[in-house]
Amino acid sequence: MDVHTLTRDLQVQNDSKIVMLVADGLGGLPMTAGGKTELETAATPHLDRIAGTAIQGASIPVLPGISPGSGPGHLGLFGYDPLSYQIGRGALEATGIGFELQANDVAIRCNFCTLDGDGNIADRRAGRIASEDSRPLVEKLSENISITGIEVFVQPVKEHRFVVVFRGPDLGGNVSDTDPQRTGVPPLDPVADDEASAKTAEVAKEFLKQAGTILADEPKANFHTMRGFAAKPALPTYKDVYGLRAAAIAVYPMYKGLARLVGMDIVGSAQTLQEQIDTLRDNWTNYDFFFIHFKYTDSTGEDGDFDGKVKRIEEFDAILPQVEALGPEVLIVTGDHSTPSFMKNHSWHPVPTMLASCRCRPDGNTAFNESTCIRGGLGQFEAKHLMTLALANANRLGKYGA
Repeated sequence: MDVHTLTRDLQVQNDSKIVMLVADGLGGLPMTAGGKTELETAATPHLDRIAGTAIQGASIPVLPGISPGSGPGHLGLFGYDPLSYQIGRGALEATGIGFELQANDVAIRCNFCTLDGDGNIADRRAGRIASEDSRPLVEKLSENISITGIEVFVQPVKEHRFVVVFRGPDLGGNVSDTDPQRTGVPPLDPVADDEASAKTAEVAKEFLKQAGTILADEPKANFHTMRGFAAKPALPTYKDVYGLRAAAIAVYPMYKGLARLVGMDIVGSAQTLQEQIDTLRDNWTNYDFFFIHFKYTDSTGEDGDFDGKVKRIEEFDAILPQVEALGPEVLIVTGDHSTPSFMKNHSWHPVPTMLASCRCRPDGNTAFNESTCIRGGLGQFEAKHLMTLALANANRLGKYGA
């Protein structure tokens, strides 16, 4: 039986509130053998205090040894098997900025990049170009690129990111990324992974060709890469499978997009963590479930900035008393994947996860980090089971069977 068939049958309605705080890329590694991780290094008095009455463990986003993207990582947290429900990053990004995808659309997440004189990538993110600088470039692409027989939509996202949507017949979403994930080499060509996506690959090549001419004289963002080619997915909603009125409070569009695809309302327009907590407080009576996404533990890890990630974890810890003051029946702290500064990338390592409620069985830990999670009462578990644990601790699941 599919778990969502079960949760549909066992739903119990009450007034309980569930808050899921996701520190993106939370898990880490020591920079030197025998050292501490970022989470172990950070001063986290509130997380450690909560640990005393909570249960914790290490969640596996997909499968042991598999390093997930943000899409699969969040799908698992939301209770959707990431091996059964696959969403390309382009669909997440497009939906996150409010673009209404249609059945014959293919969406692509694009990153401005910097090419050197030899056509090799010198900076994969064009120096993380500011939004006010990237928006005019997106407008130039939108106004000047034309591809016969295809509607082309080009929309800004944030900083170096933008979205391209191709609309037309016979477009498939299985095309390889053009970002080689390293510098000193040229961008890759878009290659179709199946016959149904061959036309999409050719359209993408033409888009890149025209974009290269349009951006050639730009000092930083003189080209772009294409990632996460994706058609519109179909997912059951939180209301349907869990009986929850769910809200998402996120800054970055991609995470808003994923939340919207599973039926969450996007509330507020917060740009800082404090504004996110203010939005939570303002909407407390309107929803049963709140997903709050904090990006910067991931981006500092990707930059290899160990000290920066430590500071971001401490910033995240500092807001916890404000969340606790609202009195959620269930409070979850976790990440969608690990992003060790040591590796400068997403990794397969299990993610520190903690659940606090009056119905949990505390495991005796008095701190929250990778080392304590190994000894936690939840053990190592697949992230897709976190939502059923949340529902049970909120007293929102009835008994299965006679």
